[in-house]
Amino acid sequence: MPTPATRLLAALCLGCVAAVAHAEKADRDKPVNLEANTVTLDDIKKRSVYDGNVILSQGTLMLRADRVQVAQKNGELDTVTATGRPVAFRQKLDGREEFIEGFADRIEYNGTTSDLELVGNARLRRGGDELRGARISYNAATEFYKVVGQPGAQSPSGRVRAVIRPKPRAEQPATPKP
Repeated sequence: MPTPATRLLAALCLGCVAAVAHAEKADRDKPVNLEANTVTLDDIKKRSVYDGNVILSQGTLMLRADRVQVAQKNGELDTVTATGRPVAFRQKLDGREEFIEGFADRIEYNGTTSDLELVGNARLRRGGDELRGARISYNAATEFYKVVGQPGAQSPSGRVRAVIRPKPRAEQPATPKP
């Protein structure tokens, strides 16, 4: 029977996996590997803190942070907060040879609402496309993004930046002209 600490760790990983759009579904069945300098588990309050060069991996998911805090409510994942300079994650997209990467000073995930927040120097990259802003919000249930700028955060104007690369067109056979 899994220990409460093992269940909490599994909840953290499932939350991180669920947070990214179209994440590799097979990752959910892979073992979780976690490294940190220290781990504090409070089984009564259902909270855990992973501190110091935290590295979490599960399948194609890789998360690096200075500190990760996890809270459970009613046996389910409630919140995950990862902090660092920067916090970084990378995961393969389901059914494609493409990855999504995120970077921020803080990443927050709410398991109840499926909301993911990248806060402070936030960047999200998928293929050649990239979003930058002070804050990037994403809801995994609705697949809705919102990017907010802040004066002095990313550029002198504090505006949001996006790079959207054109997708390669399929070669079409040339049609003879009459």
